[in-house]
Amino acid sequence: MASSAVAPTSSFLVDKKILGFSASCAQPSSFPCSPQLSKKRASTKIVSVMTPQQSERKPSATGAVKTGMTMTEKILARASEKSQLVPGENAWVNVDILMTHDVCGPGSIGIFKKEFGENAKVWDREKVVIIPDHYIFTTDERANRNVDILRDFCNEQNIKYFYDIKDLGNFKANPDYKGVCHVALAQEGHCRPGEVLLGTDSHTCTAGAFGQFATGIGNTDAGFVLGTGKLLLKVPPTLRFVMDGEMPNYLLAKDLILQIIGEISVAGATYKAMEFVGSAVESLTMEERMTLCNMVVEAGGKNGVIPADRTTYKFLEDKTSLPFEPVFSDGGARFLKEYRFDISKLEPLVAKPHSPDNRALARECKDVKIDRVYIGSCTGGKTEDFMAAAKVFLASGKKVKVPTFLVPATQKVWMDVYSLPVPGSGGRTCSQIFEEAGCDTPASPSCGACLGGPRDTYARMNEAQVCVSTTNRNFPGRMGHKEGQIYLASPYTAAASALTGFVTDPREFI
Repeated sequence: MASSAVAPTSSFLVDKKILGFSASCAQPSSFPCSPQLSKKRASTKIVSVMTPQQSERKPSATGAVKTGMTMTEKILARASEKSQLVPGENAWVNVDILMTHDVCGPGSIGIFKKEFGENAKVWDREKVVIIPDHYIFTTDERANRNVDILRDFCNEQNIKYFYDIKDLGNFKANPDYKGVCHVALAQEGHCRPGEVLLGTDSHTCTAGAFGQFATGIGNTDAGFVLGTGKLLLKVPPTLRFVMDGEMPNYLLAKDLILQIIGEISVAGATYKAMEFVGSAVESLTMEERMTLCNMVVEAGGKNGVIPADRTTYKFLEDKTSLPFEPVFSDGGARFLKEYRFDISKLEPLVAKPHSPDNRALARECKDVKIDRVYIGSCTGGKTEDFMAAAKVFLASGKKVKVPTFLVPATQKVWMDVYSLPVPGSGGRTCSQIFEEAGCDTPASPSCGACLGGPRDTYARMNEAQVCVSTTNRNFPGRMGHKEGQIYLASPYTAAASALTGFVTDPREFI
């Protein structure tokens, strides 16, 4: 894949009928083709030549003037086959990818069949991606039945991308099974710059890290997309977040997004696009960019987006062979508001119960005693998240003081945890470092306890406890118990807290 974007060229199409030519004309003529000319040949004798009187051309009093557009506006304009879109405008958008999973898939399928017919076919079997991931490793019959419904539908529709799981006792016996949908979408090459990706999960916005429009939709909308490949969307205005400065070695993207949500509140970006730019954003890896975009919905955002660059193209080289065309905000694009941050001055953060915008410095919460630590989810269960946690454990050389649960997001992440050496460890892997630190054995890849799930879900909180978690929400009932206390944190802060039994600033160990 090319490592730089090529500036798009504009083309001017001429309609011959408008100029007075008919499509049936064999040769251009100074006259329109017409039945009269075919009966009587026009005279070619030149009588006189007159130069038209020149006059000053006055500006037109009517007509649209094209203004600069943001990335989000450009993507939606292209997908709706329009040259211009403005915030608040409604447009029928052509969808590139529709994703659904075991929680919302059965409902979406039911609506599709009800509205389009029992024997209806999806609009494009290669653009539907179905990923069971939420309630997988459980004996709950209703949860198991959800996956059965997905399987029956995919067989019936011959869906190309169905990541099935049949053997719940050994996830490795299922070569097609992936794990958390948002991480799997990226790993399997379904995220491409300039495209529109919709999913029946609020954290579908994660894919905006690839320079595409990605957002969560409901089952009814998904049922409609299954049948038509289109959806009516309102164009959101864009908030721009400029993040400059060198990232300190104790910060991760989770700290950045907690800073932003704490700044604007959980309602601060309601139905708005959040565009992230700046030298600090450019320095982030793709997985860290995914973390940044993952939690825009916790601020009420419609979507998050980061301009594609060499980091993006490099990641996609071995992921997809399909062509894509990135877009970038125009110089004259209109942003609803712009926020600027000097990342070099930030400190490790947590979001205290019970809201992602209840921001506090980690060091300010050092007296908060905790019962457990959870490292996993679409936000904090990627390979680099576990590498970060291992780095803290390695630097401390100590054992954890509280139960520490590890849930890799996907099969690939699970394999990385057991195979990739941690820098500076003398060749030891994350799994070896976790074992030495006394953590629980990394669990089967899935969403795990993030949403709660059935009572037998691994690491679910079935009693009122205090947990430091790398997940994305800390509302009452999240992770299982309505009286649980969840502190959202980066993998650095989560690992440091596991070592002390209190909410801990990772700078104590890094």
